[in-house]
Amino acid sequence: MIFPVILSGGSGTRLWPLSRTQYPKQFLPLNNDISMLQETVARLGSVEHVNLICNEEHRFLAAEQMRVINQSCSIFLEPVGRNTAPAIALAALDAVNKGKGSECLLILAADHVIENEAAFQTAIRKAEPLASAGMLVTFGIVPQHPETGYGYIQASSEYETSSAFNIKQFVEKPDLGTAKSYLESGDFYWNSGMFMFRADRYIEELGKYRPDILQACEKAISTTAQDMDFIRVNAEAFSLCPDESVDYAVMEKTESAVVIPLDAGWSDVGSWSALWDLKDKDSEGNISEGDVIALETKDSLIMSKDRLVTTLGVSDLIVIDTPDALLVADKKRIQNVKKIVTQLKDAGRKEAFQHREVYRPWGKYDSIDMGARYQVKRITVKPGAKLSLQKHHHRAEHWIVVEGTARVTKGDEVFLVTENQSTYIPLGEVHCLENPGKVDLELIEIQSGSYLGEDDIVRLEDRYGRV
Repeated sequence: MIFPVILSGGSGTRLWPLSRTQYPKQFLPLNNDISMLQETVARLGSVEHVNLICNEEHRFLAAEQMRVINQSCSIFLEPVGRNTAPAIALAALDAVNKGKGSECLLILAADHVIENEAAFQTAIRKAEPLASAGMLVTFGIVPQHPETGYGYIQASSEYETSSAFNIKQFVEKPDLGTAKSYLESGDFYWNSGMFMFRADRYIEELGKYRPDILQACEKAISTTAQDMDFIRVNAEAFSLCPDESVDYAVMEKTESAVVIPLDAGWSDVGSWSALWDLKDKDSEGNISEGDVIALETKDSLIMSKDRLVTTLGVSDLIVIDTPDALLVADKKRIQNVKKIVTQLKDAGRKEAFQHREVYRPWGKYDSIDMGARYQVKRITVKPGAKLSLQKHHHRAEHWIVVEGTARVTKGDEVFLVTENQSTYIPLGEVHCLENPGKVDLELIEIQSGSYLGEDDIVRLEDRYGRV
């Protein structure tokens, strides 16, 4: 049996402004109508259970997206990011502890595109007997052009079958001339970051080459705590774990590594230009999504979330419009968008971390207007969901229901507020909002006061375990 382990801890900064720290690219529907994480699960076919390795901040996003596609899962929460070697170790140790150490783990990234799913499934079938025999299998992407943004794997002599090769070396991202020579040689593959191996074999090799990582992960997983859909590891122990990729920690050192070539329309969608390469284009080479009018425009990607975007007499542009940020960039320089994100983070700008529309375990809110002493939000509460019992020290709130029914707790009172009705929550009043119905609850919240930050929330009770 194969146990999928999906690594979902990336930040996707090169796809800003759509991808942000609190809502990175793996949770976005960039290539399809479903998110990249959901696509990753879907291409596995029918699997009984998957393991997700997820950042603490993204736990409710991951759980909700698995719920939507009705996928059973365990979600391991990383209290801090420590790269892929420790993340995989958590899943492998969990399998060993459950007596499943001899089973194969299929390690996948949550943010890859694979267009030919049949070829992907074939490669998995080729890998399984090798992994079961104790080999550590990686999948090397057959290069389509001299790419300088990926690391490479050089294949050596054939292993036991025509499906896999021994690995001569792993190499870092090359310059263009070197990448061209790799392409011409025919024995270099892009490093996909996808693997298959038995859980016990990974633990064995990790212990041989990086015992410090293994020991830290053993301590971290020895005192796990189950929290709803989530598995929390010991935060103090995991934070002391070295930050290391699985390539550096194990794959480049082990004598048991083999590579299986994969030609399946793969992309890690690492930039807007990579997404432009993937998508279908019109007769002028443009990709337009949303409300877009592109006149005398060529070879450009133009995306609009909720308003009209027009272009005239331009070419080779990336234009990404969101409610609170607009990116206009030369397609050939789009890799440098990380510099914008760095500048935003250094300035403490919220646009680097979250969208105007913010998702919560109970639903979402959209800050549609703000002034010095007021803020207006559009709030959506999912059926059966409930916000925390809370109070505020610096603001009062007016709630106006525009769709659905709200059950409101205000002090000692509990009452219903229906469409076109409203209620007032005074400053300091203990209150709670709940959707008892079967359709989304939509309301407008008007906050007023001297301070309107999200940290002015004193939670007294919360079904989602937040403090």
